[in-house]
Amino acid sequence: MILIRVVVAVLGFALVVWTIGSAVKTVILPRATSSVLTRATFINVRRVFDLFAGPRQSFEFRDRILAMYSPISLLALPALWVLLVGAGFTGVFWGLGIRPWSEAVIISGSSLLTLGFDRPYGLVRTTVSFVEAGIGLGLVSLMISYLPSIYANFSRREALVGMLEVRAGLPPSPTELLVRYERIGWGDRIHDDLFTRWETWFVEVEESHTSQPSLVFFRSPHPQRSWITAAGCVLDTAAIVASTLDRKHEPQADIMLRTGFLSLRRICDFYGIDYDPDPAPDGPISITRSDFDLLCTDLEAAGIALKPDRDQAWRDFSGWRINYDTVLTSLCSLIDAPPSKWSSDRAPIKRIKPRVFRSTRNQASRTWSTRSFD
Repeated sequence: MILIRVVVAVLGFALVVWTIGSAVKTVILPRATSSVLTRATFINVRRVFDLFAGPRQSFEFRDRILAMYSPISLLALPALWVLLVGAGFTGVFWGLGIRPWSEAVIISGSSLLTLGFDRPYGLVRTTVSFVEAGIGLGLVSLMISYLPSIYANFSRREALVGMLEVRAGLPPSPTELLVRYERIGWGDRIHDDLFTRWETWFVEVEESHTSQPSLVFFRSPHPQRSWITAAGCVLDTAAIVASTLDRKHEPQADIMLRTGFLSLRRICDFYGIDYDPDPAPDGPISITRSDFDLLCTDLEAAGIALKPDRDQAWRDFSGWRINYDTVLTSLCSLIDAPPSKWSSDRAPIKRIKPRVFRSTRNQASRTWSTRSFD
């Protein structure tokens, strides 16, 4: 009997430690890592949401439902932490001689929630009760500090996404963006006005959306806006500028492109989404040559000068796009992004789902095709 009590107490303590570790990884650790508990919570909550927001429903209906997904998951997570800590300490109190199980549950709940209507007797049991009360307050404090940080990062992300609507329309289109810049006489300012800002944006998004992964699923205030379709529009615009427009080469577009596709790759790494870390520049992409030619026709009609060698321009554009084509369309599928040109409209038909258990990706995923500069 004593051995059983010791085993139950040890298992209860291990459950408490495991749960606290999950909270620390999720809230405090500034690194792209998460616990199995956190990932399983978000994945299982999403399965419930998918029952109501399936692919047969209209996008407008799915968007209204999925807008609640990430907030509800965030609320479910601390509730689960509290439940598991309470269960763990119930085992500890039972192992310390509290009988029956119902009394151990009552004492654990009273201590964890600092209700104070029941307490154990004895110095050891009282000390354990104090420890549990401190952990309960700590979990509540973590979530109180965590939520403002999430919404601050969300607001910073959405600022540029909202500004892009003025420049690229809704849904955003690289054609509309380039034509509008040409019309207002800002064609030579696109590097400083757009690419420099979005380089910083991509760096911030990589950091925030891997250390606070729930942000990936936070949807924009407007149903037709999305952080991932906006990212795709800017990346395509930079690829077109670098490959197709007949202008003096500016390295800012190249730097922004690399920053952008590395950022999206890091987010895909976090969710266990597969992609080729070193694709061949002439590999297949979701954009066809006819799509590219149609875009060039629209740009020429707007008076934008293009390079005379259209075949080379297509090879250069494809060489850039191959670096982010898979990760862009995969993330669009993951979050069920709104319809948008050359991004969500090319997403896999079957929605990509994150894995509960992630495999460690090789650092080779940080490589990229240097031929894109040729």
